[in-house]
Amino acid sequence: MDVCIEAMRDALRATARGEVLLPLRQVVLLPDQLGALAAMPAYAGPQGIGVKVITVFPGNRGTAFDSHQGAVLLFDGAHGCLQAVIDASEVTAIRTAAVSAVATQLLAREDAGDLALLGSGVQARTHLAAMRAVRPIRRVRVWSPTAAHRAAFAAAFRVEAVDTAEAAVRGADLVCTVTASRTPVLEGAWLMPGAHINAVGASLPAARELDTAAVRRARLFVDRRESTLHEAGDFLTAKSEGAIGDDHILGELGDLLLGTAPGRASPDDITLFKSLGLAVEDLAAARVIYDRAQAAGLGTRVPFDGDRHGTD
Repeated sequence: MDVCIEAMRDALRATARGEVLLPLRQVVLLPDQLGALAAMPAYAGPQGIGVKVITVFPGNRGTAFDSHQGAVLLFDGAHGCLQAVIDASEVTAIRTAAVSAVATQLLAREDAGDLALLGSGVQARTHLAAMRAVRPIRRVRVWSPTAAHRAAFAAAFRVEAVDTAEAAVRGADLVCTVTASRTPVLEGAWLMPGAHINAVGASLPAARELDTAAVRRARLFVDRRESTLHEAGDFLTAKSEGAIGDDHILGELGDLLLGTAPGRASPDDITLFKSLGLAVEDLAAARVIYDRAQAAGLGTRVPFDGDRHGTD
């Protein structure tokens, strides 16, 4: 997690400096709300070229299958050679949480340590590790819609399961929403002064985890402004209701890292990071994995027909 957090900081800085080519993701919505197929390409100069291709099947939660499945393809930036095919599920799991950790480093109070997790799946697991990596976590409450799932999570990670989202959030100064919900699970009225929220689960214009009051009350920061204006239902719904405008977005995480945007202005500010996930984050994670695997002699080399170099 510590290695991934540093890689995400570097990727977000590069994005803010304009060193990355980062088109909006392409998403094919499948019939009957079954799921989606998404392609996320990026180019980052010496870091290479990459694309993540994933399926997102929310109905997989609680089954033997991850909700996010696919592959990250890593290409050499000099010659365009395919270097690696990497499991996208674990890359998505760790890099998403690592970006939330960066946001928490930048925006949460230094003494924040009462954590509410809304959701009990893969992202809850990695976000628990990420929050523990950057803040002195004293207490953790977890809620998710299925009682058996939250009880199993609480037992596995020795945290407290609660029966309602409100019970998890009341008094928490760190909140991570990592659900598959398309409607709000977090209400602004529950948030204490000084709280920081990482809103992670919703990544479509018609889906949101936060109600309008939560977004309106908070100082809002994003991974990328363009993506938020096109894809973030948490922001777009509040905007469509007239509660906020585009100027409610105070900056990107990269701007905070470069010191070109202000973050938390007072201890009582409520801060919000709306995460959508960027292809450059997948590319940065893939580059770290590939370089470390090469150094350790790990991985399986697969020769393709006509490929003189092979792919690791």
